[in-house]
Amino acid sequence: MKKLVLALVAGSALVASAPVFAADLNEPIPEAPAMAPVATSSAFDWTGAYVGAQAGYGWGTVKTGSGDKDVSGFTGGVYGGYNYQVDPHWVVGGEADVMMGPSDKFTSGGTSVKASTDWFGSVRGRVGYAFDNILVYGTAGAVVGQGTAKFNGGSDDNTHVGYVVGAGIEAALTNNITARAEYTYTGTNDKTYTVGADSVKTGLDGSLVTVGLGYKF
Repeated sequence: MKKLVLALVAGSALVASAPVFAADLNEPIPEAPAMAPVATSSAFDWTGAYVGAQAGYGWGTVKTGSGDKDVSGFTGGVYGGYNYQVDPHWVVGGEADVMMGPSDKFTSGGTSVKASTDWFGSVRGRVGYAFDNILVYGTAGAVVGQGTAKFNGGSDDNTHVGYVVGAGIEAALTNNITARAEYTYTGTNDKTYTVGADSVKTGLDGSLVTVGLGYKF
């Protein structure tokens, strides 16, 4: 009788524990945690070489014996350089350009004079701040150019050297095509242009506003 009671108690314990085992067996196995996506940057990368063409309008003054004369005209040329993006925002680089013109006519002491900038070129540094595909920058460097003055049936030309400073804004339209607008001021040494008994002493000083279209490699 005692053995029968013990057997019943043991059987009851097994029956009571059966739902627990079943619950353990039916519990789903937890899934492995998903890997977090790798962050990628979609910001435009300004690092690289580039070339472009530009056109604009320049204005300045010519010093004459009868006072300063305003001159202005259109200009155009090519440029090229290299940018290096230091971090997500700061961009540094160097650029060189060659431009033609402008030219204009004025009267000095009753003499008609045509003053023109045959060509000028500059080598400049650039420092900019990038807002993704928009770059705002400042620039400064050295400039050299040749001017010609025609009057009294003849002409004279001189080479000028000086400095150039300015600022601009550039936008990347695609991964390779950029567009920009720029303002620069050029100051050069004065040279004397002489034809016959008359002379004009002046430099190639003035302001220039250009727009350009470039290709980034």
